[in-house]
Amino acid sequence: MSSLADTAALFADRTRAAFCEALLDGRAWTSGELARHAGVSASTASEQISRLVSGGLLAEERQGRHRYVRLAG
Repeated sequence: MSSLADTAALFADRTRAAFCEALLDGRAWTSGELARHAGVSASTASEQISRLVSGGLLAEERQGRHRYVRLAG
């Protein structure tokens, strides 16, 4: 279990916060959709999504070559 400080650090980045805010709609998004939503490159989105998954905030599902993420829990 991560500490409150670790979780807060994940939200401190604008891109990661924008991803989490978008995912509040309850559906799964692809990394490309989140990248466009936040106005960042695909590589930046992938890196930030990986941090959120590692931190336990997002869960990912792979379907073919697509990676869908949603809020964990």
